[in-house]
Amino acid sequence: MDLQILEHRVRVLSLARRGLWLYTHPLLKLLLLPRRSRCKFFSLTETPEDYTVMLDEEGFKELPPSEFMQVVDSTWLVLNVLSNGRSSTSSQAIGVTKIAKSVIAPLAEHNVSVLMLSTYQTDFILVREKDLPVVIHTLTGEFDIYKEVKGESISVNCDDVSNGFLEPKHAASPTMHPVQSPRNRFCILTVAPDTLPAIATMLIDVLFYSHRFPSDLLLTSSSGELWRMVRIGGQPLGFDECGIVAQIAEPLADADISAYYISTFNFDHALVPEEGIDSIIELLQKRQESSR
Repeated sequence: MDLQILEHRVRVLSLARRGLWLYTHPLLKLLLLPRRSRCKFFSLTETPEDYTVMLDEEGFKELPPSEFMQVVDSTWLVLNVLSNGRSSTSSQAIGVTKIAKSVIAPLAEHNVSVLMLSTYQTDFILVREKDLPVVIHTLTGEFDIYKEVKGESISVNCDDVSNGFLEPKHAASPTMHPVQSPRNRFCILTVAPDTLPAIATMLIDVLFYSHRFPSDLLLTSSSGELWRMVRIGGQPLGFDECGIVAQIAEPLADADISAYYISTFNFDHALVPEEGIDSIIELLQKRQESSR
């Protein structure tokens, strides 16, 4: 398999719900009018606490600073696992599960903090720019690594990042965070970019008003397939702790359970199949107890 380092330099920020009015116009521009912006990487996630935005530096310029916005100091790089040159897809377990042991666990063991962003088609792993040498040294035995430069993929090896490289310390045992599953039910959706104009009004309504998708307009991952959220953390997690994603991804991988994983500014979230949610929660809790 290949590991691609995308050329985006990403910022991660939180928008307070009470300040959303100030950002409505730039967010709609980034979401619905991509040709009007130079932004090439954009993600918006709403939680009960806030809105988490992950976007490249060009998109970041579109957002005015204010008291409603908190920004992580670090710049993040985006990694994507490819199979035969394409984003990995399989009829087996999907989402973060398929990269848990090859990417997530080794990075956690080498003290690299990651953010995860699962989508309908692929999974993005975000790492701090300063951690890239450790990432390459850790994963070079498992993957052929390429860096995207002006749209072209350039091969990367350890020698390219050895200058100033220090062997990382292995991470201490991670803190075991509580998990819970709200009663909300989710459906995984994908929208083709050229359909955005036709559904723009609906998306605005969903994002800012009703928060409900019409059941007959969008393609889902499987007809009638529903997912439940597992929320990780009782208090805001921060960005320095390593191994949080691995705590969830590894036991799910061992049980061959599909999962989509979404990191946000305060907490982490995994979407797992609704069928068997009770046994999944029990599995995660038992793994945490055995790790203490």
